Amino acid sequence: MSTAMPFAADTTLLSEVTAAVKTAGQTLRDRHTQYARGVSLEEVVAEIHANDDAVLGVLREPLLRARRGSQWAEDELAGGELPPGEWWVVDPAEGNINHVHGTEEWAVTATLVRDNQPVLTVVHLPLTGDTYTAVAGGGAHLNDRPLKVSAKTDLGAALVGTGQARPGEDERTFRRIGDSVTAMLVNGLVVRVSVPATMQLIHVAAGRTDAFWQFSDVRSGLVAGALLVSEAGGTVTDLAGKPWSTAGRDFLAAAPGIHTAALEVLSTIA
Repeated sequence: MSTAMPFAADTTLLSEVTAAVKTAGQTLRDRHTQYARGVSLEEVVAEIHANDDAVLGVLREPLLRARRGSQWAEDELAGGELPPGEWWVVDPAEGNINHVHGTEEWAVTATLVRDNQPVLTVVHLPLTGDTYTAVAGGGAHLNDRPLKVSAKTDLGAALVGTGQARPGEDERTFRRIGDSVTAMLVNGLVVRVSVPATMQLIHVAAGRTDAFWQFSDVRSGLVAGALLVSEAGGTVTDLAGKPWSTAGRDFLAAAPGIHTAALEVLSTIA
């Protein structure tokens, strides 16, 4: 099969996926409040699961129907390599913890992953109505406007970010996050630490921020942003500098002009 054929098919698929994600986004928007829901851990977790269930109830079947033969990655917090073929990696409420606490940094994401590489993604922000899309080989867009990463070449002038991928990660990962923030505070300009990953990565793709890294392989938080950044002209690798895929154990997406400098700083974190 030529490379043109998958691109054409994926481009045709994009409008159907976008419509499905926007519909699901309305469901999540209807559930949003401006106050925090849940006091105990059990109550917060119950609210998170209720959000997921509500959105998946209107999103799963349309996506599987849109791409016959595709499979569904069930665990949104899972990482590592997927079996060969096409998989939907979806976060029905990316930034669910923000949604449950009444803040605004959350989205619905759906990404088609083919042989461990993201090839199509839609990230919809229901509160603003903005939709970020990308198809491998077709560029990245915010609504209908092409996206382009930052032109910065000086890490010392860069706004960069990181965050934890999920609650309850091991202490070594948390210490690496803390050490990396310190290192970037020394070598960069400003460091933003927040969740979720996708909400930081859309800013990298749009050139608003300059780099994002994460010591994790949680697929659902990375695949959408990885495709958006790479299609917007950014560089996406693991922290060894190798091209990133879902098999990667860590992650760096950056403007090309600062990627090497960011990698040099982060690769020293034990």
